Order: sequence, then structure tokens, then C-alpha cells
Amino acid sequence: MELYQHFRKEEQPFIDQVLQWRDNVLTKFTPQLTDFLNPREQLIFQSLIGNHDELQWGVYGGAEQAERKRVYLAPFYEEIHNSDFHVTLLEATYPSKFVTLEHRDVLGAFMSLGIKRGKLGDLIVTNNRIQILVASEIASYVIMNLTGIKQAGIQLEEKDMTALLSSEEEWEESSGTVSSLRLDAILKEMYQISRQKASDYIQKGYVKVNFRMVEDPAFTLQEKDIISLRSKGRSQLQTIEGKTKKDKWRIITAKLK
Repeated sequence: MELYQHFRKEEQPFIDQVLQWRDNVLTKFTPQLTDFLNPREQLIFQSLIGNHDELQWGVYGGAEQAERKRVYLAPFYEEIHNSDFHVTLLEATYPSKFVTLEHRDVLGAFMSLGIKRGKLGDLIVTNNRIQILVASEIASYVIMNLTGIKQAGIQLEEKDMTALLSSEEEWEESSGTVSSLRLDAILKEMYQISRQKASDYIQKGYVKVNFRMVEDPAFTLQEKDIISLRSKGRSQLQTIEGKTKKDKWRIITAKLK
């Protein structure tokens, strides 16, 4: 299928799923609600559905700046409201004087419940408060079963979306050029390390792309990919602007401070 050539092989199942959602709306007039999608998946969805005359769609993850969002796809005549996305905000406080919690601690505790990642939106962790955005269909289960993180006992409660805290994450944007769109080349640019060091990190399993481990230095990155390097934080390949006269790629990246 010619459509696949624009995407990675491992993205084909997701492409097939998006096309199935589209066909369900067009033939059965049945709205489709996705799980939380990462930025790369959102971009794929947008490129496949585009501005279809018989369809309309929206994204929502609790806030405009949310990274992970659910998508609602509906017939063109249907109005879309935030309530259609079935996103629930859960909140708990913890004794920050006695324990320090980080984003990865909360994510790890959530994943230990055996729930798939797609049911979880963004996480916000402050010095004494945790907020978790989840698919509404699992909210009760999470409240009942997520009662401790590290040494901290917690009690999650459902909150109105107006109580959602602003994310304290800050992204620093920069532009540059790279010899190729290989993972090792872009990792070198993002983290200001040697290409050999970048390759070593990748082969040791220290690097994830869109939350999946990638161990091939030659893996080709695309726009909106999220890259995380163990102990060095998270970055995103925001835009690929094209090639320079010297045949290098101009890119815009952002790094989480």
C-alpha cells in the first residue's frame, strides 16, 4: 500500500487502526474515541484524516498544552465537547517532607497495576501533590488500587478539570543541522555528545523513542518523535525543515529543562 511508504514499518498497525476508525465513522456513523496518543501518533492521525468533508475530529488531554491526548472522530454534523473525550483528573497529596516523588515514580506505580499506557494521559508531580489524567473508564480502578508510591501512602480523588495544575515542565527550543536523521546523529546534536557516545548509549538500551526502547543507531527519526536518554532527560524532534546547500538537514528540537 502506497500510504505506508511515508511511515515506519512498526507504525503500520496504528495506521490500520486509524483507517478502521475512519471507515467506522463513514459507514456506520459511529463516533470513535481513541486512547491517549503521544505526539507522533497524533501527527499520524492528522496526516491520515486531514480535512475530510464528511468527518470532524478533536483532541483533548485536559489542557491545551497536554502532551498526551485522546482523539474523538465523528460525522461532520456532530458537535464535539470536552465531555466526549472521557478524561478524568485524579489527585492526591503526599508528605514531601519525608519522601521525594518524581514523574517516573508515579508512572512506574501506575504501570504496575497492569493497565496499558494508552489509558494514561499526562502526569503532574509537584513538591506535595500528584495529578493523573486517565481514561474515565479506568478511574475507579485506579482510585481503588493505586494507594502507594515508593514509601508514600496516597489516596487519589476525582477532581474537576478546573483544578488541573499548570505543568511545570519547560522546554528549551533550539535549531541546528545534522548530517542525517539517524538516531545517533540527532542524539549527538540534542545532548552535545560525541556520535560514538550516542551510539554506545543506544546499543546499551539507554534510549527510547516514543516510549519504546530503540537499540539501532541507524534508526531514522521523524517529526514529533519524543526521545529520552537515561539520566539526561527528554527531548523532541519538533520540525524537519529540509536540507541545506551542503546537504545537511535543518532541524528544530526541544529539550526538557
